[in-house]
Amino acid sequence: MRLNLAGSIAVAVAMVVLIIAYASVFTVYQTRQAIVVRLGEPKRVITEPGLHFKAPFIDRTRTFDKRWLEWDGDPNQIPTRDKKYIWVDAYARWRISDPILFYQRLRDETGAQSRLDDIIDGEIRNVIANHDLIELVRTSSRKFDLGEFEELGQVKDEEFSVRYGREVLRAEVLEKASSVMPEYGIELADVRIKRVNYVESVQVKVFDRMISERKRIAERYRSEGQGKGAEIRGQVDRELKTIQSEAYRKATEIRGRGDAEATSIYAEAYNRDPEFYEFMRSLETYETVIDENTTIVLSTDGQLLRWLE
Repeated sequence: MRLNLAGSIAVAVAMVVLIIAYASVFTVYQTRQAIVVRLGEPKRVITEPGLHFKAPFIDRTRTFDKRWLEWDGDPNQIPTRDKKYIWVDAYARWRISDPILFYQRLRDETGAQSRLDDIIDGEIRNVIANHDLIELVRTSSRKFDLGEFEELGQVKDEEFSVRYGREVLRAEVLEKASSVMPEYGIELADVRIKRVNYVESVQVKVFDRMISERKRIAERYRSEGQGKGAEIRGQVDRELKTIQSEAYRKATEIRGRGDAEATSIYAEAYNRDPEFYEFMRSLETYETVIDENTTIVLSTDGQLLRWLE
């Protein structure tokens, strides 16, 4: 009985020691950082990974991510200084720089995301409301290639010039938001504007205007093409008539020289033997006017009958 009682006491003591040891040890992973809280008050910060100790039962631990975290805001409808209503979608990168202050002010990452929504969205709204839309769209005042719009006189180059630009506005948002974040134990690394778009009602009007402008440009190109085509066809017709008239002139000259040469040959042949020449000409006449279906009536003293006899 005494041995059994001693064994039970030893087991109980071992269990108590194990429980105390388990309650005194905790693990911090490579991507996490921890604070030890004693009776509701943060006591120390642990950033090194590995096995660590705390006072059992009176201390508890809270762990937070120590990597750079993502904040992805919801698109907000914001009016610019020139009264353009746009949707702005932004994102940011942040991390917990002071875990104790972070725990005291925000408790956890969910509370931090809510606070980031308020601060970053508010600063973006303030900055955009104090600048024109072109400042948010462009990054520099380099000369804009207006192309066909410049020819149509629909826009002016100064409409695309900027004083600050998108990068300056982004840096302004980052500077103002970063100045507030240390109060919550947060370090803000970057703020970027992911997308800028017109609100739906304005977007429809913009698209309609773009379509009408493109149609007007296409119609102008068609008109210019038709005029150029008519000019080319007229030039072709003029060149064709010039070529035809030159060809006709040369052909007439050639025929004239040929006729003159033929007449000269005929005259020379006639002068050599008039009777033979008359005979050949009569045969040519026979060949031209007489065929197998021809009936002719000749007088007895006609020249044609002479050679037939």
